[in-house]
Amino acid sequence: MKVTHRPRLAVLLSGDGSNLQALINATNNGLIKADIVIVISNKVGARGLQRAQNAGIKNTVIDNLQFSDRKSFDYALALELKKQDLDLIILAGFMRILTSEFVESFTGRILNIHPSLLPKYRGLNTYQKAIDAGDKNAGATVHFVTSELDGGPPIIQSKVPIHRNDTSDDLAQRILKLEHQIYPLAVKWFCEDRLSLINEEAFLDSSVLPKSGLNYTDTIKDE
Repeated sequence: MKVTHRPRLAVLLSGDGSNLQALINATNNGLIKADIVIVISNKVGARGLQRAQNAGIKNTVIDNLQFSDRKSFDYALALELKKQDLDLIILAGFMRILTSEFVESFTGRILNIHPSLLPKYRGLNTYQKAIDAGDKNAGATVHFVTSELDGGPPIIQSKVPIHRNDTSDDLAQRILKLEHQIYPLAVKWFCEDRLSLINEEAFLDSSVLPKSGLNYTDTIKDE
């Protein structure tokens, strides 16, 4: 993607919107030189909509319960997004599995954050899976979205140690703080034309990224 204008972003969410807030903060403080032009939720009353409202960002609900199947919901969602002349779609706690038709219509322009160290533990209940497996670490991964669930190439990961008596809630709280750091960073790279998806591989500054993405602790000294 070659951006010759101020990038236009959309954020899709289903709940609290804490990652949205991190992105709003990053655009306000100049870390991300872009504009969030719309926030869409599939859930009526999602707190993230109020965060958008408070920031003066256009927001709307496309309620998946009003559609007969995933394909018709995704079609309506895509129609709304295409009206916005977007550069990037950011999934921030968007609890919907998108159809391959939707993903392919925005190829290379959708990011997601997943609460595990991908490729481990796709899907739900990732914190408990890491605990049950006896893993030493858990974390979060920002990745490009492809038609394979949580299977798009990772961009950046951040990890935390799993302590002996950790519950899934304990892990969730610690990892969420890291999400608020790595997601704005990945979006920043994209908006600066540094990050791209080529032949289902993630590239940063024209170099292919490792299969697990960059380690956040290795990148902060360079940013």
